[in-house]
Amino acid sequence: MNRKKKIKSILMAKKKKTNKKLHKSNKPKYVSKAERERLADQQQTAESDGLLTDDDS
Repeated sequence: MNRKKKIKSILMAKKKKTNKKLHKSNKPKYVSKAERERLADQQQTAESDGLLTDDDS
């Protein structure tokens, strides 16, 4: 009985691992605080550049 139980547990663990790899999480990727700040700065500069070019035309 122990041999059957051990084999079954090994196979179930393997099955769970493959199933877990197939179904990725829907959670968004972590973005660090510094990275968020850098992205916000880039967006601000892009918006300000866009405003300056719109005024000239």
